[in-house]
Amino acid sequence: MYQSKLEDEQIDGLFEAMQQLETREDFYRFFEDISTVSEIKALAQRMEVARMLDGEKTYTEIASKTGASTATISRVKRCLNYGADGYRLVLERLKEKQ
Repeated sequence: MYQSKLEDEQIDGLFEAMQQLETREDFYRFFEDISTVSEIKALAQRMEVARMLDGEKTYTEIASKTGASTATISRVKRCLNYGADGYRLVLERLKEKQ
């Protein structure tokens, strides 16, 4: 079983709350209340960077399409290669749905 470095009671509570969300509208409503627009856009940008890196796009292509800095792209790439496999888990599940 995976043991996260982040694990604590408050984060467990947040994730438990998120598990209650059922529809895309639920997610929009919850995240609009819990996060700033900038925070949500930053998360969405990182997910798109991960998708593009997984699709073997270049840093130039990724920066041009997403507006992400090379530092952000590098960080996401590092997580894809050496992280907790969270991006990989989601990317594989998204591919299965297609």
